[in-house]
Amino acid sequence: MGEKMEQNFTFFNRWVLKNVGIDLNNYKERQMQRRITNIMNSAGAKTVEDYARILEKDRDAYNAFVKHITINVTDFFRNKEIFEIFEKCFMQNVVPKFDHIKIWSAACSTGAEPYSLAMILNKNNVRNTNILATDIDETILARARKGQYTKAELTNVSPADLLKYFSELGPDKYVAKNEIKKYVSFEKQDLLGTQYPHNMQVIVCRNVTIYFKLEARDEVYRKFSEALSQGGLLFTGATETINEPSKFNLEKVDTFIYRKI
Repeated sequence: MGEKMEQNFTFFNRWVLKNVGIDLNNYKERQMQRRITNIMNSAGAKTVEDYARILEKDRDAYNAFVKHITINVTDFFRNKEIFEIFEKCFMQNVVPKFDHIKIWSAACSTGAEPYSLAMILNKNNVRNTNILATDIDETILARARKGQYTKAELTNVSPADLLKYFSELGPDKYVAKNEIKKYVSFEKQDLLGTQYPHNMQVIVCRNVTIYFKLEARDEVYRKFSEALSQGGLLFTGATETINEPSKFNLEKVDTFIYRKI
């Protein structure tokens, strides 16, 4: 039974790479197979071959699958204490050093992270700055561009910032104002497939690489380092630690914050 299941996932991984453009072999195997099995069962498919046929015919099922496997979990100012440390490091180490600051929010999900960064820029009156926000899921990017959120999704945003940076659209619905939208541009990008941007002064990628196999994770960190300008910062998640940052030409500055050396 185990051998048949493994064969099925080999087929399905190939199908996903060809039809979706995502290489599931870079993700932790058991975690990903569990996620696929859960959504496959929800769709009423008994085998991955059946599920592939459903995805080929049903666009809604296809979009739900992509959303499910790309693990879209995010909050505004996620782990707020760590975000405050990042803001201090950013103002001390990046703002005085660079005339123009390019920030990359990688795997940005619904946009909470890049809009959090935009609030930091606006409140500190940091000029000549732009944020590139990328994600692999087009559906999620469309929502991020709209910038609409519920009150629950804005829990970590202070009442004063909520009033300044968001407009109330109706009961439990808010939309980001141009004060922060103007900083951010959104693009589709696969961290495990496509080319990385260059000459970034800050890269923020939080709680994403934990889902990758060790080899894929190291490759991402290597490419992040290459994408950073010397002296630029990499801000990782509260569940992620780079054990040997020096092999990526990085040094630890503070909790989950690294500098390109």
